[in-house]
Amino acid sequence: MIGVTKSVDARVTDALIAQGVRHIGENRQQDAAAKFAQMDALEGVTRHFIGPLQRNKVKRVLELFDVIHSVDSLALASEIEKRAIELGRKEVPVFLEVNVAAEPQKHGFAPDDLHAALQQCAVEFSRMKVIGLMCMAPHLDDPQAARPHFRRLRELANVPISCGLSQPLPCLSMGMSGDFEVAIEEGATHVRVGTALFDGLSPR
Repeated sequence: MIGVTKSVDARVTDALIAQGVRHIGENRQQDAAAKFAQMDALEGVTRHFIGPLQRNKVKRVLELFDVIHSVDSLALASEIEKRAIELGRKEVPVFLEVNVAAEPQKHGFAPDDLHAALQQCAVEFSRMKVIGLMCMAPHLDDPQAARPHFRRLRELANVPISCGLSQPLPCLSMGMSGDFEVAIEEGATHVRVGTALFDGLSPR
């Protein structure tokens, strides 16, 4: 479970970590930088960047975060590879974001383009390591309505060897507070939960 801490301050995030949460997620690098500087409990915690990422923000994100969930284009992937080399990071685990529902307002690879993108990543990038796929299901009242989208992402992760991979991608980042149970049933390895943890708290 990734505790999405974007809506709470450093004190609350420290308290969450003290309760045993070892993965936290933020979606804005500038806010995260200020928060991390005030925190006491970051040692041993994996920091996940889960928001949209612009290429001009990549260097700072690599300095602050361990994992990136929102690689939505080959241009962004190339920038991550370039900056990782500059910073001396031997490996940057990432998820490729897939727009499984073909929603025009969302970022991500089209499902039909994904396998070609994976093949290109495997051939061209040595520092940026694709560990899995990520999606954001449509916002729907019924969590069960998200099931087909999560299932589709799981199916896409079973990539053929022709993509340059010897086995299916091991990780699936899918499911949030309203639908994470369904996502887990469909194979999620990473769920991004914020509202369910902090509902009732005043925003920072």
